Amino acid sequence: MLNGKVCIVTGGAQGIGKCIAETFLKNHAKAVYVCDMNISELSDMKAKYSNLYPVELNVTDRNGVAQFVHGVMQEQGHIDVLINNAGITRDNLLDKMSEQEWDLVLDVNLKGIFNMTQLVAPIMVEQNAGSIVSMSSIVGTDGNIGQTNYAASKGGLIAMSKSWAKEFARKGAQVRVNCIAPGFVETPMTVNLPEKVISYMKGKTPLGRMGKPEDIANGVLFLSSEQSAFITGQVLKIDGGLVI
Repeated sequence: MLNGKVCIVTGGAQGIGKCIAETFLKNHAKAVYVCDMNISELSDMKAKYSNLYPVELNVTDRNGVAQFVHGVMQEQGHIDVLINNAGITRDNLLDKMSEQEWDLVLDVNLKGIFNMTQLVAPIMVEQNAGSIVSMSSIVGTDGNIGQTNYAASKGGLIAMSKSWAKEFARKGAQVRVNCIAPGFVETPMTVNLPEKVISYMKGKTPLGRMGKPEDIANGVLFLSSEQSAFITGQVLKIDGGLVI
């Protein structure tokens, strides 16, 4: 599905991001650049795939992002897929949320994606092809108690992506921009939740289970491939029916 394509996955050293990267590699991507703050988590995959390129990168570092994108273009000559997956949480009720908690989440989850997309999108427009998929959340579409900062970042991401879908294609370039909104997924971020919380969330989900990273990765693969060539500006919820 991704034959010959050069892909970038941010926040790809564990959880959903790592699963996305491996899914791309299994589907014949030419090269997959996986950016993260801790690339040591990728040693097992690097031994398995010669076309995996781990890159230590902070998406909030504009100079670092610029140097990285320039390097990929020098090595490959094109960039076909950008997956904006890097993100963090710093949850708190509004009356207890610190300015630092607000600033950090918005900086990584929103400005980090702005940085990556601003530098990659012109390349895609110039080559008249590309797919950008950004990881939002059902919290970004429907809100959640104690996640003012996270909801703002994920909701803002959807608004940015819809704007970009219009902007990048306005002169006819086949550059698509979409979001994935995962629900409750088994990741390192949720593994330590109390069992009563997990049971509660499963009970609220019509399909009766937590999502798996593969569930999300398969949706990302679809939106990254030519199978979704006429889809742009959309938000695909992958949540087992949690939010209907």
